[in-house]
Amino acid sequence: MWRKPYRPKCEISQTYNDGVMTVCSVVDVASPGFRPEEKLSQKVRLPYEEQRLGIQRYYSGQQNQVQIQRVVRCQNCKMISTQDVAITEDGTRYQVNLVQTVPGVFPESVDITLSKIDQKYEKCEVVV
Repeated sequence: MWRKPYRPKCEISQTYNDGVMTVCSVVDVASPGFRPEEKLSQKVRLPYEEQRLGIQRYYSGQQNQVQIQRVVRCQNCKMISTQDVAITEDGTRYQVNLVQTVPGVFPESVDITLSKIDQKYEKCEVVV
């Protein structure tokens, strides 16, 4: 089997072929003293791969009143946090509930647990 140079021997190759996800932070763009106005500010666009939503994870979320919809794997990005919103290519918006590193895969990856949100945000590119 052919290996790329500097490729670790024991790690599994990870592909991200299922789609592209945009991770946005929620920012307050209202002037001081006015009612908060939340908008989305794009942080990063990442390709992802769908992961299987296990029964253990699903029911653990149910116990905490969180309706977990998807688990996606993407390349490790230190900018993603549980305060962010993820938007898939079909426009569906999800709240990031959990970010977990995945050992033993190449390149370094994280599993992101997503729950669907119905709140409407306006998207803005540049925040002053």
